[in-house]
Order: sequence, then C-alpha cells, then structure tokens
Amino acid sequence: MDIHRCRFVPYPPSAINTLAFSHPSSLATSSKGPPTLRLAIGRANGDIEIWNPLRGAWHQESIFRGGKDRSIEGLVWTQDPEEQDKNDFILPGRLRLFSIGYSASVTEWDLSVGRPARHASGNYGELWCMAAQPRMPPPDRSTINGVNGTVQDEIQYQSLAVGCADGSIVLMSTADGDLKFQRTLTRPPKKKARVLSIVWQNNYTVVTGHADSIVRIFDAHNGQQIRSMSLGGGLQGGPKETLVWSVKCMVDGTIVTGDSTGTVSFWDAGNYTRLQRITSHKADILDLTVSVDGKTVFSGGMDRRTILYRRTAGSKPGEKERWVEVAHQRFHSHDVKTMAAFETKNISILASGGLDTSPIIVPIREFGKEHHRTLSSLPQQPPMRSAPKKGLLVSWWDREVSIWKISKRTKIAAGVDELEDLLHPPSNKLMAKVLLQGEESIDSVDVLADGSLLAVSTLAETKAFHLRNKADSAIALRKVDLPSETAKTGVKILQFSPDGKWLLLITSNNKIQLIRVVNQDDSKKAPRFLTQPINLKRLPRKTTKSKYLHGTLGAYDRSICRVAFSADSRILVVGDFSGHLDTYVLEGHEDTTQDPPITTANDGNNTSSSSSSSSESEPEAHPTLIYAQHWRRSPTAHLVPKIPSGPLIMSFRPAISPLPSTPLTNGLHATRHNPRPHSHDLPKGEDRLFVLTAEHQMYEFNILSGRISDWTRRNPTSCLPGEFRKIRDRAMGCIWDISPSVDKERIWLYGSGWLWMFDLGHDLPIQPATFDTETDEDLAPSKENAKKKKRKRKRDQERQLPKSNGEGADGEERRRTERDSGAGSRIATHELHSGIGRKMRKIVGAEEKEPKMIELDHRRDYSPDYSDDEQETATENGVTTALVGLRRGDDIGLQTPEGRPAFWGTYKYRPILGIVPIEKDQGEGKDMDVERDGEMSKNSVEVALVERPMFDVDLPGRYYGDQEWSEKKDAEVGV
Repeated sequence: MDIHRCRFVPYPPSAINTLAFSHPSSLATSSKGPPTLRLAIGRANGDIEIWNPLRGAWHQESIFRGGKDRSIEGLVWTQDPEEQDKNDFILPGRLRLFSIGYSASVTEWDLSVGRPARHASGNYGELWCMAAQPRMPPPDRSTINGVNGTVQDEIQYQSLAVGCADGSIVLMSTADGDLKFQRTLTRPPKKKARVLSIVWQNNYTVVTGHADSIVRIFDAHNGQQIRSMSLGGGLQGGPKETLVWSVKCMVDGTIVTGDSTGTVSFWDAGNYTRLQRITSHKADILDLTVSVDGKTVFSGGMDRRTILYRRTAGSKPGEKERWVEVAHQRFHSHDVKTMAAFETKNISILASGGLDTSPIIVPIREFGKEHHRTLSSLPQQPPMRSAPKKGLLVSWWDREVSIWKISKRTKIAAGVDELEDLLHPPSNKLMAKVLLQGEESIDSVDVLADGSLLAVSTLAETKAFHLRNKADSAIALRKVDLPSETAKTGVKILQFSPDGKWLLLITSNNKIQLIRVVNQDDSKKAPRFLTQPINLKRLPRKTTKSKYLHGTLGAYDRSICRVAFSADSRILVVGDFSGHLDTYVLEGHEDTTQDPPITTANDGNNTSSSSSSSSESEPEAHPTLIYAQHWRRSPTAHLVPKIPSGPLIMSFRPAISPLPSTPLTNGLHATRHNPRPHSHDLPKGEDRLFVLTAEHQMYEFNILSGRISDWTRRNPTSCLPGEFRKIRDRAMGCIWDISPSVDKERIWLYGSGWLWMFDLGHDLPIQPATFDTETDEDLAPSKENAKKKKRKRKRDQERQLPKSNGEGADGEERRRTERDSGAGSRIATHELHSGIGRKMRKIVGAEEKEPKMIELDHRRDYSPDYSDDEQETATENGVTTALVGLRRGDDIGLQTPEGRPAFWGTYKYRPILGIVPIEKDQGEGKDMDVERDGEMSKNSVEVALVERPMFDVDLPGRYYGDQEWSEKKDAEVGV
C-alpha cells in the first residue's frame, strides 16, 4: 500500500465546556456500570458527543451537531420514575439529556434522532449553570399490592435548578415527559451577582456560588435563603471579588467550593461554617468533583493541574480529620475546564476536559497506580471522502466543504518512504470550497467515484452539486435539484452506491430512503434524480430490556450508525447500535428502455419504523419498479446473526472480477395484467461483509445465505493478535487491498493512532489462551488455580480466575487477576515512583525457615458478580484451539504460502483523521508498479493518510507557572 501523508486538511477540534455521566455513582452497582451508561461531552461549537464506556473500551457512538454561534455550556441527565404496564411489570424510566448555552433556553435532546426535542425559556437572564435534583430512592418491591399491582410510592420527577446571569435561580419541571417553567426560586438581588455554579445538597436544598464572593443556600420549597457564606476579597492586585467557579456536595452534606484565587474550601453541612481551606492552584479553579464515598476530591484549573485531595485522620488522639493535598499532575496541556466522576464497585474514573479538546480519563481509587487515558478529539467517523478516479479528496467541518486535488506517484523506491515524504511531499491543490448557508453544521458528505456529483446534508436540508472541471484546472459547482421532500429533510448519513446509480439517505428519524441517479448522455450535463424515493422498512426487533434501576435510552439503541453497499451495488446493509443488521437486495436486471415510475399518493406512505407490525416482514404486493429493478428486504435477512455490540466498520469485499452482463431478453413479456414485467433474480456477486464491532470483535458474513463465513469460523476473536486486542483506541475505518494475481486479500484497519493489516485470504496464527487484562508481571494466572464456569447460553467454555488466597510451591501468596478501573492500564511495579517497595518479607518465628512476601499496598476487591456481557468477553478468548484446528485442518496460519505475514501493524502515524483511496479502481486495469517494503506488486492500492497533530491547532494563550520558562519561551517564538 502506497501512503501519501497529508497534514493540509483543515479540521480544528473544539474546546470541551462540560461533561456529564448519565447515571450517578453508586457502590451498590456491580461490574463496570449499567449497560445504559453514557458520557455526554459538550463542546464550544455546539456539538454534543455521546460516548459509551463499554467496560473500558470508550467508544464515541454519535455526535449531535451544533450550528453557527452555538455553544454547549452545561449538560445534565435525568431519569424518569419507573412505571407499571398492564401486566404489572415495572418499566424502567427514560434517560433524558438537557443542555444550556449562551441563551435563556433549556434544551432537551431526543437521543434517538440526535436533535432538540423541546425548548423551555422565560423572562429571566442568560443561563450560566444547571443542576438536576437527586433521584428519589427506587420503589420498594415489597410494597407492591398483589391485588391491584400498584406500587405505593411517591412518584417524583427530577427538577432542574438553573442559575442566571442576573442572579436569579429558576426551577424547571420535567414531569410527564415535558420540560416547562416551574417557578422562580429567588429573584435577582440588587447587586445582580451572576450565578456561576449550582448544586443540590439534597432533594430540598440548593447551593449556589456567585460572582460576588458569596456562597448561598436556598430552600427549594419556599425559595427562602437559609444561609450565605463569604469567601472574602480577591487576591492583592487583582479583582476585588472572588468568583466561585465550582461548588459540590458530598454524601454527608459537606460543601466544597473552588474559586478564582486557586483555593479549595470545605464547609460544614450543619452550621455552614468553613472547616478548612487549601490554596493549591496558581490560578483559578474551574471545576471540582468528589468521590462517592466522600473521601476524595479532585480539582482542575487554569494552571493545567489536576490535584487530588484525601481526607486523613488526625495525627493526635482526638484530633479531627483533615483534608490534605496528596498529588497533582498535568494531564492537560491547557485549562482544565470541566470534570465528572463515576464510580461503582469495579470502576472508578474521573473524566476531564478543557481547551486542549481531548477528554482524559483518570483513575480515582487507583490514582498513581494506573495510567490515565487520553481519548481522541477527532470524530469516530472520518470527515472525509474521496473520488479515486479523479484523485480528489473531500473534507468538511462545521458548515464548510473543501475539495482537494492530490497528485499521484508513479514510481517509488523501496525503503525511502520516509525520506520521500519529507523531501518531496505530495503536491495538493484546493480546487473548490463550499460554504453552506444557514446555521446547521454538516452531518454527512459523499462524492461519486468519478468526482461528478457531491451530496451534502445537515439536520435541516440536503443538497447536491454537479462538479465539472474548468479550463483553469479549477472545479465549477452547480446545484442539482433533489426531490422537494428530500431537500427539506434532515439526513444524518448519505452515501452513493459504487456504481453511482443510487443515493442512500438515512434520515434523522432513522428512515431508509434510496433515490435513483440518472446520468445524462452528455458528460457536461448534470445527473438528475428521480422524484420518487424508495422507502425501505426494517425488521421489527425485540429490544433488550434493562433493569428498572438502570433506566432506558428508548429507541436510541435502534439508531442506524453504519451502512454498506456491495461492490455491484445490489446489496445494502444497515447496522444500529444494538448490533442488529438489516439487509436488502436489488431484484431484477436494469432495463433503461422502461419509463420511470409515476409518483402516486400511496407511494408516500411507505415509511420505516423500528416498532412496525409483523406484516412488514412480508414482501410488497405491488413493488415500485425503477428500470425493471426493485429494492426489497433480503430473503435471508432474518437469518443474519446479531453481533455482540454496535458495528464500527462494515464493508463488503471488493469484486475480484466483473460479472458478465445479463441480457435483457430473459423471456419476460408484457401482458394486459402485467404491463411492466420484471425479473426476480437476486444478486450473484460478492456478498461477503466484513464487520468490526465496538469491542474489536471481527466477523465476516455471507449476506445472501445469512450465515457466518468460513473464514470467521476458522478465525474466531481468540485468534486475533494479542497486541491488536490490547489496542484501546477504537477503529475508524478500513481500506481494501485486493490483488488476485498474487493471492492477496488484505484489509487495512486504522484508528487515531494505529494502522493494522490482516490478510483475509489466509488464516491467522492460533494465539495461546491469555487474559485480556493488563497486570503486573507477577500476576500471571496459573492453570492449577483455574475455575470452570459454564455459560448460561449453553457454551462449554472456561473462564480462568486464580485463587486470591492460594499459595504456590514457593510459598508466595497468589493474588487474584485484577481488571483496570476503566481508565488506562495498570502501571508496572518497577515504574511506580515511590520511596519504598511494594512488598516486604514476612518471617514467622525466630528462624527464617519459611519466609513469604506480603503485599504492602492494599488492592481493591472486585465484585465476583460479572454481567453476561463481561462473561462473554472473558470467555470469547477462551475458545479451545481444538475446535479451531478441526475447522482448519493442518493449516495453523503462521504465514501465507508466499511467506508474507498474516498480519502487521504500526503506530508511527498519529493522530489520524482518516485514510481514503486516491487511485483508480483495481479492476480497471491501471498499469502502475509500486514498490513497498521490497515487494513489487501490480495494482497496489494508493491512499491519502491525513494527520491532524495538536501542535498544528491554534489554541488561545495558556497559563505558565514559575517553573515553565522554557515552555513559555518556545511558545513566544512559535516553536
């Protein structure tokens, strides 16, 4: 594969303003949180990102796009009370997301469609902060009346407390699934001190931090001010007032504040007096977070430091507990603006973000013993496409689309790729730029392979443009009319079929539409779209019922996230977050002599719904024919297995050789009752679909038969290389490199910091049975201490867990294999920076006969209760090699027959924004020899790899401490 390294593509990431977890912390929750746990990230450009922790995998599921002059300044989640259906089953409450930003409105978001559901505003000032009322305790199941099946508990919805710029505090009601103004808790004071921070101390008490150095306590019932606490004046030579940027409450009611003087203050919950203050930051403290047990506090500020405080016992008998600064570290390269924490028995993490645009996950209980983890600031789905036949690269961000021309190399010597990229970088030229009118940001863009047609969509409209070369080597764009209803419809995913004859649209409400593209005889004329779109229906699925305590995300799991066309454009697959795949096929053979259909009133009612009746599984009685072809659901759609998690990558294998054309004279004749006959022949081309899930599980399906392919049966997830399974950054895309002449069927997978190749034409090496956990070198599991567990889903697989209290032959205590807390991997013992070791030799008695090593560091005790998904992940790698060997025969898959490796990976490209092909299709007979790594191959794929390092991003000035002279000097000279 020939790679062009590019850094000219603009994509400025936006600052993180707020973070919010969908569930409160609870030590009563086992495993790594409920399956409905999500992290919402609000950015300065108005985008909201939804991240799924996925038991430590951290997958960016979706982005709710913002718009011009919009910003997300606050996010909160609420959960509606549980309800009972007619069969007396308790239904979990719906999880709801609310936001504020530089306006007087509170916005609720519809998670299933990714757009605002409703707004609430009133006669008050600009909103600055927001907090959700704590949930009432869950209903007692023992109070259910067996006669009428009702739960005797008070149903209460969580109210929202909102702080305004004029000093007023407003309560918003979320009752009955609505959002409306409830009442004004307190009127603006005479001084009109801005409310900078707000939190609920309990269900009836609100604590606010203001811009006049005052912390105020209010009764939520009557709006009466209970107490006010002053932090004093500002620093000498600075502002007179102290800004209370953050206020939090612990489980015992203790109030913690962080202000503009860099001071953390602790206040008594009973008499509201200050217990202690610690001046730990050199600049403003912008946010705080507290642990669920009330023993740990984190602060982040403008000095880029994240500081850990812990409550310690007094040094003398009878002395009260004190808070001390334990450690600090600069995880961020700029201001730490927001923080959020989530803890269960097995997970304990702190998420933070700021102006450096990258979310960072820090362990709480294992701070200093586990690595932190930096999530990518780039989108999960690359914001770029290419027209390989023209060498065009299309990129977009916000409301702007750029079209670039990349030159191609014809001969490259082996082993000089780095020197070639440095001395002779590939030339590029900006051919055109499109700035959309309106305020909505771009959701999706696609371009035909020949570069003649460009489609752009937002949540408000969809547009298409005809691209034509001008005499001055530029590109002229001309708008092409779309069907009127389609042009006014918000579309989140659009994609052209490989043959350029179909445009796929996934609307914001997850409807599937296909529009026929008709090319003109004159290449200078723009293609046209038929006025009647085809609406495809999805199979009704049974959604997984979550526990009523975990809440439900509604139809969010059924949101379509990935689509794929086959190489012959006759098979279509769509996938959703729940892991369901819906497949469709194009029946018949094209006959352009037939007239296109005429739109009728009944055609517009053919819509899609995830909760459709059973009649939807039946074929249409009178299908809509377009040039003697008809899209329908695949006959084997119900046989395609459900994948364990949502798909990250879905891609069909490219066709090795074109199929012979089918003549139109297939024995069909028009009759009076059937004036437009058509064939029911199904596709016969390449139907193997490659799927990579969010948990990096690799599958391949034969779509036409509805079964897993033979390659997947011979290569389960346990055969993937251990180094690949340890990759934490999720995959972003793939590139195929198929060459039948040299028996090469490679697929290149890439993430933000890695690039891996797998040769699917051969089997992978059989990996030894290992654990998918990263521990110290002395925590290796032993076979004699293995425990056998049987899966509930009738799988006879083994899950090995070393005994925590067993002793080996050498007398050393064996410790249980531990999982990380949801942040980074565990720091090795020899890398821990501490004054003394982690072990001590223990001698019993006067003589040193049987000494043994004891652990000085107390390890956390994980709950033995694992969810079904975690057990499945643990047992997936325990597939016995006997079954794999039986399926393979004698082939162990170490290398290909030609001696080439079956897989290969590198980490030298980072951070990767995307990779797109920029050469002609391999089946067109392009004659170009490319030499890479000493291997001469014909028709090798040529790609553009776009990197967006953070040092190329323009960020505002940052704070420099007294010990950072060199960094400040480099920044001033622009290094």
